[in-house]
Amino acid sequence: MSVLPQRADLRAASSKRRTVPGGWRRTGAALALISPFFLLFVVATLAPIGYATYLSLFAERSSGLGFGGTEQVFVGLDNFKQVLSDDRYLSSYLHIAIFAVVGVPLMLGLSVFVALLLDTAYARAKRFLQLGLFIPHLVPGVIAAMIWVYLYTPQVSPIIKVLGGMGFEIDLLGHTFTYPALINIVLWMGLGYNIIIYYASLQAVPREVIEAAIMDGAGEFRVAWHIKVPLIRSAVALTAIFAAIAALQLFAEPLMMAKASARSVTSDWTPNLYAYTAAFTKSGQFGAAAAASLLLALLAAGLSWVVTRFASPWEKA
Repeated sequence: MSVLPQRADLRAASSKRRTVPGGWRRTGAALALISPFFLLFVVATLAPIGYATYLSLFAERSSGLGFGGTEQVFVGLDNFKQVLSDDRYLSSYLHIAIFAVVGVPLMLGLSVFVALLLDTAYARAKRFLQLGLFIPHLVPGVIAAMIWVYLYTPQVSPIIKVLGGMGFEIDLLGHTFTYPALINIVLWMGLGYNIIIYYASLQAVPREVIEAAIMDGAGEFRVAWHIKVPLIRSAVALTAIFAAIAALQLFAEPLMMAKASARSVTSDWTPNLYAYTAAFTKSGQFGAAAAASLLLALLAAGLSWVVTRFASPWEKA
């Protein structure tokens, strides 16, 4: 009777010996496949953050009586205190908040609306429309900002000349149109990207569900609002995170508008512009610029967590 358990133990031990090398091979293959990601993550993310943290703890000070050169001095958290006490840095977040409150919902709402229109049976030339809407997203941000700033400049803009001939005097680089002008550039660049994501999500919606709703008497609007939109909520939540982070990182568009006219957009209008100005146009205040950048990164990470945390129940509802 004791022979059978011994044979079972021998078979189990032999199976373990056979599976261990295979397990190591699978582990090695997995590590080989994911190692490029971790390498790039360390080089492109962790190393810059570490170097910025190091810079934020130092500041340039004049040596001697001010007639000599400068030396790097350890200042601890003084750069963070300096940045947080600067009204220009704090007001830059107010600008971003106003921009995000208006621009992000407008971006998401228009993208969902256009994607729903493309998903209807009445839409024609869907491939062409998708390509045409996506092309602006391929244009680099600096180039797109330059194009629109050219169209905003009264002396050279053909649009303003036409409007002027019709009796409309508009200063698109003035204080009144600062936010509409910036939101227009961002919408032009990002609308097609979100539309493609939403349209792809709509293609995954089961057709039988839509057909059943139509057979029950639901119209196009009710099908879109009560069936299609709830089923693409995860895609909307994902693009909301991207849009919020992109709003925090706003740089090229206000920079080009500041170059064209400093009346409405200053050189420290956004947190990124504040860090850029501190580092490259104010005697190289790299410590303050690094501190401002780290604070912005912490805020972006916190905002991503908040959006993800509150979007999860909405996705599952």
